Amino acid sequence: MAIRTHIDTWYKKEDYWAIIIALGLILVSTTAFFGGTAKTLSAMAINIPGWSGDFSKIVEYFSKNLAGVAYLFGFFAAVFTGAGRVLGYRTGNYLASFSALFLLSIIVTVLGSNKFLKEWQLETPLLALLVGMIISNTAKLPQWFQTGLRTEFYVKTGIVLMGATLPFTVIMQAGPLAIMQATIVAVVTFATIYFAATRLLGLDQRFGATLAAGGSICGVSASIAIGGACQAKKEHVSVSISMVIIWAVVMIFLLPMMAKWLGLAPGPAGAWIGTSEFADAAGFAAAEAMGDERAVKTFTLMKVVGRDMFVGVWALLVAFLSVTRWENKTSAEASRVSTKEIWQRFPKFIIGFLAASIFTTLVITYLDPKLSASFTKEVIGPVKSLRGWTFTWTFLCIGLTTRLKDLTSFGWKPLAAFAIGVLINVPLGYVLSNVFFVDYWLRVK
Repeated sequence: MAIRTHIDTWYKKEDYWAIIIALGLILVSTTAFFGGTAKTLSAMAINIPGWSGDFSKIVEYFSKNLAGVAYLFGFFAAVFTGAGRVLGYRTGNYLASFSALFLLSIIVTVLGSNKFLKEWQLETPLLALLVGMIISNTAKLPQWFQTGLRTEFYVKTGIVLMGATLPFTVIMQAGPLAIMQATIVAVVTFATIYFAATRLLGLDQRFGATLAAGGSICGVSASIAIGGACQAKKEHVSVSISMVIIWAVVMIFLLPMMAKWLGLAPGPAGAWIGTSEFADAAGFAAAEAMGDERAVKTFTLMKVVGRDMFVGVWALLVAFLSVTRWENKTSAEASRVSTKEIWQRFPKFIIGFLAASIFTTLVITYLDPKLSASFTKEVIGPVKSLRGWTFTWTFLCIGLTTRLKDLTSFGWKPLAAFAIGVLINVPLGYVLSNVFFVDYWLRVK
């Protein structure tokens, strides 16, 4: 009966719809490529060009790509609203809310493409956070608008799409030393924040695990995944996300400044940013601030390939601890239900991420070099652009649902626990990147 219930309700889970939407897009795009009809996907890949004082360049771009903007909106409005209907969201409200969110994302992306703002490291993801937080903390949002602010839905879809842009060949390029460094950082930082939160500051164990995941693995998505795996309270996940945002913003400015002041080479500097930054988007901004592509590459190997991959492992471990230790079940009860509950709590979108990575790796592997280059340009390139839009909606939603006064109800303890983790993580990342593994990071070209 339990299995029947699970089968009957799988379509009520955002994870599965994120997989369906993202993998469906990848499969259809691949089929269109081999059928010679991949132009629609390329048209949807709206990449707003950089501009300075002359706004006419933006006007010209939109006049030439108006159909592409319509395709982009139409596709995601249809799939998200359709999935939302199945998930139980009010269709009219969701469509209206997503429409407003989409328009806001266009405005934010245009602003984020301004060269002056880029020089101040105010990239689109950071602007989305700031704009969202300004709106949510200065105005009361209407109820209908709340319907489409689905942070988890958008980030899960984006993570699955990320799998298509991150083939296993890249993971292999990271090498054993990169994986080793990621392991050390993830384990030490997770343990530090968890210990500080639960033992020193007396916070709930699930809350401590959620905070620790946000600070040690992959920021917002880790907080969401681990919070779900251990059934943390919704407000605990929100506070953890807020801590990630606060420290990610600080690190965007602090880490590049420190790296330049210390005279670090681009490779080790990027690896250090990869070990000590808490969010992918913020980390990319910090790595790009180094002004060298090698810093971006080593950051990607360290953060995206190394640390982000731990979300599945930690979700599994934390779900097991939650069932066997934190929920006061007897050993007999734990052994009887733990396997089922671990699977039910495991973030399924991680499976979608791996499936997307395996699929695109196999396709690229079996194509000749010329066709492989075309596939990368016409399919992987647009998918990467669409992934960027899902993350922009994610960060807008985070900002729009974060009210600073709500954080005061938890006092100073979450911030203190995270700060203790930062005090351990940043020096550890520096030593690993610039002492123990420096020769490896210097070789990355």
